[in-house]
Amino acid sequence: MAQLHQRAVELPEGSYTTKLVLGGLSKMGGKLVEEVFELVEASREQGIEGRQHTIREACDVLYHMMVILATRQISIDELRAELEGREGVSGIVEKQNRQKEAG
Repeated sequence: MAQLHQRAVELPEGSYTTKLVLGGLSKMGGKLVEEVFELVEASREQGIEGRQHTIREACDVLYHMMVILATRQISIDELRAELEGREGVSGIVEKQNRQKEAG
């Protein structure tokens, strides 16, 4: 994640991360959506090959998500803290609380 944060700022030539960042949120988001779709498709595959394919696609999803986070200078520790704050709270209740805060 530290390397992604650095690349999002420095934009080194020849870096795939740089290409994504320079493409803006439409490029980064489009790749993330594409990879999520591929993850869902891979998760339907049976056997060891399907499991390995699912692992590879999950890594692609994480990478593309982390590129977006890096452009916002959001750390994994911030995500961890958010998840810890949700511990013991029903997903339904948590969503209702977010809607109240937004409204």
